[in-house]
Amino acid sequence: MNHQMISLADQVFEVLEHAILSGEYERGQLLTETQLSEELAVSRTPIREALKRLAMEHIVEMTNRGARVVGILPEDIDDIYEIRVRVEGLVVARAALNMTDADIEELQSTLDLQEFYTQKQDADNLKDMDSRFHQLLYEHCGSNILRELLAPLHRKIMKYRKVSMSIPSRAHESLTEHRAILDAVRERDAAKAEALTIEHIKHARESVLSTQHV
Repeated sequence: MNHQMISLADQVFEVLEHAILSGEYERGQLLTETQLSEELAVSRTPIREALKRLAMEHIVEMTNRGARVVGILPEDIDDIYEIRVRVEGLVVARAALNMTDADIEELQSTLDLQEFYTQKQDADNLKDMDSRFHQLLYEHCGSNILRELLAPLHRKIMKYRKVSMSIPSRAHESLTEHRAILDAVRERDAAKAEALTIEHIKHARESVLSTQHV
C-alpha cells in the first residue's frame, strides 16, 4: 500500500473512531465497507484498513456481515479512569516543570473558553475545551510514551464526558478544578499540580460513572 493510501486510511480511521466514540454510530449498529465507502466518498480499501484498526482497538468487532459497533463498554470506563488516576498526575507534574510561559498562556486561553462555554451551558464545546486543556498538558509532559497512553483514553470516553459536562454543577466544578491546576502549573509547583490532578480525575470518574445509564 502506498503512502497516500496509508494517509487516507488514517483519516478514515479518525473519522470513524470519532463517529463511534461520540455516539453517532450506536452500539450494535452494523457498518459495511460499501455503506461507509458511499458515506465518506472514498474507496473500500482505506475503509477496510480503518475497520481493521478499529477492531484491534476493540471499538468494533468483525462479523461475516460487516463491522458491528462495540464502542466503549460501561465496564471499560472505570478501568480507563483508574489508569488516568494513576498516571495523569505524573504527566501534569512534569508539564508544570516543562511548560514555557507561552505554553501556560495557551492553557489559560483554553480555560477562558471553557469558562465562556460553562456560562453558556454548551456541553459540546465544553467537552472540546476539556479535551484541549488536558491535551496541552499531555503535549508538554516531555514523554511520548505517557502522551500516547493518555490521549487515546481521554478520547475514548468523549461521549460520557459530554454527558457529564451537560450537568451544570459538574461543569462548574471542573472549571474550578482546572483553574487550580493551572495556578499550580503557573507556580511550577509539580507536587501540588499532581495532587490536584489526581483529585480532579477522581471527581470526573465519579461524575461519569453516575451517568453510565445515558
